[in-house]
Amino acid sequence: MEGMSGPHVIRGSFSLPEAEFVWRFSRSSGPGGQHVNTTDTAVELRFDLARTEALPEVWKQRALERLAGRLSGGVVTVRASEHRSQWRNRETAAVRLAALLAEATAPPPRPRRPTRIPRGINERRLREKKERSQTKRGRSPKNWD
Repeated sequence: MEGMSGPHVIRGSFSLPEAEFVWRFSRSSGPGGQHVNTTDTAVELRFDLARTEALPEVWKQRALERLAGRLSGGVVTVRASEHRSQWRNRETAAVRLAALLAEATAPPPRPRRPTRIPRGINERRLREKKERSQTKRGRSPKNWD
């Protein structure tokens, strides 16, 4: 599409190919006067994730796995209808799609390495508990038989 704000970068030098975007337009709901009844400002952007060749295979598999609940036949769909102009809604939908794919293709976090608590810290904690216990025991009323 001509006039868009440029390539929508996912990660590094990889950007979404706008030639693979499928746009659909409809009338937005909500207020807007007579203008809302005559223009198709709501945007639906579809991107065939299963068939795209633009993403590395590892990223594609990761995204297909993570977005499985959002996909319909391998196609991810994003809607935008916040703005009153179709052009701004197109921008919003493209940016949302890029952000969604950036998150879905992110590498998994490094596994947490369990750390040991130093023995001195544990001993100090137990000693302080014992001291606190002695202090509280000293406050209790004595048996004055």
